[in-house]
Amino acid sequence: VQLVESGGGLVQPGGSLRLSCAASGFTFSRFHMKWYRQAPGKERELVARITSIGGSTNYADSVKGRFTISRDNIKNTVYLQMNSLKPEDTAVYYCNAVGPIGTDYWGKGTLVTVSS
Repeated sequence: VQLVESGGGLVQPGGSLRLSCAASGFTFSRFHMKWYRQAPGKERELVARITSIGGSTNYADSVKGRFTISRDNIKNTVYLQMNSLKPEDTAVYYCNAVGPIGTDYWGKGTLVTVSS
């Protein structure tokens, strides 16, 4: 089982990034997918999630209207489009897969730094 995040980097405030998480080794379409983030000195927080069936989405209040989560069940990939980035969005972003019986997989994270 692997979840591999990519797309992080350094961006100026107001800029955009798209994170990707490529999944392998499990039936991706049956798993709810989530993006978490952890800023230095802070606890990990849930940013966005998308259901396995129907693709319903939920967002943290802090990113609502700026971030969009989506999934491609053919490419086994989940995305996080991040627009209007702020310095407080700086964090390591993690991909999480939760299965029908509570199976829980994590990626190793990708660093997003928002700074001028």
